[in-house]
Amino acid sequence: MEVYDVIIIGSGPAGLAAAIYAARSELKTLLFTGNSLGGQAALTDEIENYPGFPEGIAGAELTKRMQEQARRFGAEIQMDEVTAVNLKEHPFTVTAYGGDYKCKALIIATGVSPRKLDVPGEEKFIGRGVSFCATCDGFFYKDREVAVIGGGDSAVTEAIYLTRFAKKVYLIHRRDRLRAAPVLQTRAKQNERIEFVWNSVVTEVVGKEAVEGLRLKNVRTGEESFLRVDGIFVYIGQVPNTRLFEGQLELDERGYIVTDRAMHTSVPGVFAAGDVQERVLAQVVTAAATGAIAAVEAEKFIAYLEGREYPGKEWPKAPPG
Repeated sequence: MEVYDVIIIGSGPAGLAAAIYAARSELKTLLFTGNSLGGQAALTDEIENYPGFPEGIAGAELTKRMQEQARRFGAEIQMDEVTAVNLKEHPFTVTAYGGDYKCKALIIATGVSPRKLDVPGEEKFIGRGVSFCATCDGFFYKDREVAVIGGGDSAVTEAIYLTRFAKKVYLIHRRDRLRAAPVLQTRAKQNERIEFVWNSVVTEVVGKEAVEGLRLKNVRTGEESFLRVDGIFVYIGQVPNTRLFEGQLELDERGYIVTDRAMHTSVPGVFAAGDVQERVLAQVVTAAATGAIAAVEAEKFIAYLEGREYPGKEWPKAPPG
């Protein structure tokens, strides 16, 4: 079986940046996209704070350019999903629907998935009024009323975006103030189509064939109410996509991969980048930065394996097996 120098799992900004740096270093590089090409960044309508784009850029366009850049340097990009990994033996084995692959170094950039409300009716109506992506589904709610759940940057950004289509957007938050950046709060409060519902949580998603409304509870007064909406968009946090690595890598109490400052995991030769490892700032620019670091460290690790000197790096441990 052919052994790749580097396999990267995940096609968001972290994975793509890693592919660019690894391939440019002439490492034989394979990237698995997973089921979401471009990761969550590709679902963002507009990224305003990525350096070099003063007018902003659509997330899908930015990640498309990253993919083209990685391919130009020779990275192989496969539209496939990884189903298992074996980190107990080296070279590492990565299993996807298309078969088994081996690599000298592995970079994990699997990102996160939206956290769900876990209330009655939510699962039943996913795809029929319950959504986690305003960019994907906002168009379907033209001239209708929708609710956005959450109070952070993502919730406020998507609420503003939805006002392009919906005639009314209810922004429901369990507290009496938002956590979003001040500039986003100002924009939301100035938007006449956004109405805030403070100190409230969703207790049930109601409907027959599709979403017809929400049951709410005021966390301060205990008062219950019903809000008539045609759709609900949930932005209450994220869950790391680390199930494949349980029992093989050190994870923290929330399930994120534990790394050092150089993106090393608990297994030599395995690196993690982007949202899958806990970071101070979860942004596209920091995801890309950690991906670049992981790729450079993978290059150093391979040099160590091959007995080549690499300035400034000594590896205290050998890979497993």
